[in-house]
Amino acid sequence: MRRFMLVVAAAVSIPAFAATTTWDIDPAHSSAGFSVRHMMVSNVHGTFNKVTGTVMLDDKDLKNSSVEATIDTTSINTGVEKRDAHLKSPDFFDAAKFPTLTFKSTKIAKAGANKYKVQGDLTMHGVTKPATLDVTATAPVKNVMGKGWRRGVEATTKVKREDFGLTWNAPTEAGGVVVSKEVTVTIDAELVSHADETKATPGTEKAETPAAKGK
Repeated sequence: MRRFMLVVAAAVSIPAFAATTTWDIDPAHSSAGFSVRHMMVSNVHGTFNKVTGTVMLDDKDLKNSSVEATIDTTSINTGVEKRDAHLKSPDFFDAAKFPTLTFKSTKIAKAGANKYKVQGDLTMHGVTKPATLDVTATAPVKNVMGKGWRRGVEATTKVKREDFGLTWNAPTEAGGVVVSKEVTVTIDAELVSHADETKATPGTEKAETPAAKGK
């Protein structure tokens, strides 16, 4: 998973959000990647090019926030066609049977300036396990390519692939194995809100008073 979804809050200089705001992952500007050690010698990197999902964000009370993201396992790309075919096979992701990998948050907590801990359930290869994403966020900016707002998130975590039933391996002559058990996952996601670009930062608008409405 290279850069998978997910959660964020505005920078310190941005006003706190007043209500829950919906942010959608922009598939055209998002991807999930992974890194795994090959033959205990070097790291091999790959990406999933199709990532979708939604972030419900309340900056003032993160208990009201949530993240859901879906990765298309058939979109895996390591730059080597033969290796991609092997990773899609039943030896690994079994993409024909399990075409998606999903994450649903269960808890979101602040971990510093523009940083968050996002706990949730990761489902891969038909198995669901808890996972924690370390998330770094950017402040929202007006969408120069249309209406609304955009912001970015980078999320990382490490998982043990065997916990999800991805157990294929082979020994090396040096006494190691071909594929490491631990996989580093990185998710880069660009989030889009559909708030009117003529308005203030989404969630910061003041509620209209009854007196104002009567004017």
